[in-house]
Amino acid sequence: MNTETTESSEWKKNIEIAVAPRYLAEQSSPEQAEYVFAYTVEVSNLGSEPVQLLSRHWIITDGNNHVREVEGEGVVGEQPHIPPGTTYRYSSGAILATNTGTMEGGYTMRAESGLVFDAIIHPFGLIHPSALH
Repeated sequence: MNTETTESSEWKKNIEIAVAPRYLAEQSSPEQAEYVFAYTVEVSNLGSEPVQLLSRHWIITDGNNHVREVEGEGVVGEQPHIPPGTTYRYSSGAILATNTGTMEGGYTMRAESGLVFDAIIHPFGLIHPSALH
């Protein structure tokens, strides 16, 4: 049974999330199975009222299918307010034991009207450049 309201579904369409991952060779230690990836996230509010990013939920899967979940308030120590027509941008990182992996998840958001909804972060790859050869 789908309990999601039409209003919540509409809000999900109003939040656009883009992620740009990159491998950090200078911080990685492949000989110790530590592959460091950074990612920059842009959260765009395409709606007509302000929203606040309340919490995050990440599912991080390495090349061995080891899954780690990360949950917490906000992002990078903030619970940003995102006015209509603007984009909030931040960078963070993840360390994998393999040279490839994926991340996906979501943000719990609250519209100024009080509606709380989840914005989906679609899966994206964390890939060491040599893994593409």
